[in-house]
Amino acid sequence: MPDVTREMILEKLRSVRGPDMEGNIVDLGLVSDVFISDGKAYFSITVPAERAKELEPMRVAAERVVREIPGVKAAMVALTADRKAAPKAAPVERPRPAAPSGQPHGHRPASGTPAKPGIPGVGAIIAVASGKGGVGKSTTSVNLALALKANGLEVGLLDADIYGPSMPRLLKISGRPQQIEGRLIRPMENYGLKVMSMGFLVDEEVAMIWRGPMIQSALLQMLREVAWGELDVLVVDMPPGTGDAQLTMAQQVPLAGAVIVSTPQDLALVDARKGLAMFRKVEVPVLGIVENMSYFIAPDTGKRYDIFGHGGARKEAERIGVPFLGEVPLTMGIRETSDAGTPLVASEPDGEVARIYRDIAAKTWEQVSLARQDQSRAMPNIVFE
Repeated sequence: MPDVTREMILEKLRSVRGPDMEGNIVDLGLVSDVFISDGKAYFSITVPAERAKELEPMRVAAERVVREIPGVKAAMVALTADRKAAPKAAPVERPRPAAPSGQPHGHRPASGTPAKPGIPGVGAIIAVASGKGGVGKSTTSVNLALALKANGLEVGLLDADIYGPSMPRLLKISGRPQQIEGRLIRPMENYGLKVMSMGFLVDEEVAMIWRGPMIQSALLQMLREVAWGELDVLVVDMPPGTGDAQLTMAQQVPLAGAVIVSTPQDLALVDARKGLAMFRKVEVPVLGIVENMSYFIAPDTGKRYDIFGHGGARKEAERIGVPFLGEVPLTMGIRETSDAGTPLVASEPDGEVARIYRDIAAKTWEQVSLARQDQSRAMPNIVFE
């Protein structure tokens, strides 16, 4: 079977008519660069922002014809909302849809804000974020998820770092997810966690060169087209920074809150403040701050060293008025078990570090409960006269 090429996909897409049936989407210049990996095709179609929902059938048609190409295993197609595209297209007024029945427990939109559609069966969604890379956010995410599981909750884990997915290695999971009924994908599993990651869909060495719309589409598909089942909480390992992935999650997903991970030194805290500011700006509760690599205990002498300083994250939490969730030491065990795909909370559940993570998980879940109460109290009373 010949390899699938960009030219084959574009030729097939010429059968898809553009907005208002004026020509095809390829000749109209609406198709982005086509990315192909492991038999899967990824691309976006540029449409006017105000007509994105109306033109959803065009996206579905493009996805369908590409999947008909021999050798194509799957197609991921996004609509790029470009307000400068197709100037002839007139805006279409449509009624606002009602909130879906799959709303996470306790989620309440702010007054006058449309409800964000939830994920059926998922009780709460927690984002684990950092202002910069290299602070141990992914290691914290996986151990936090395992600690929530150890504390008695049903837990899923979404690896939202499209450019640098870590969960396949951190959880020692290989293989490809299986598609079940409809468009649903069965998540991978290990250590009692249900897991989804872009790392399961593309090879580890493939460079993901994607623009914002493709990131948004990939994230929402991994959230909404995965058979998560009944979960108390879904932990989302966010990419570092405050870019497209963070805004997509904050603006389109009903997050119960965000956990910020930072190391103690001032340089990391400066970037952590940006993440805190972003979540507050989009009205996502900040559940607290974790100080990772807080201190180092020499394994031979037992002497403690504050390699990156100490207490900076705690002081920052006190300064801005958010909970401080705990200190995680820098240990050889965390590094070795992370590299081996056997996280400490799973491999040494009775150890001191596992106890620290379980305590952080308990405090995080307590903050989720408090945030739900606050959202519930913020709901206005409606009186019919």
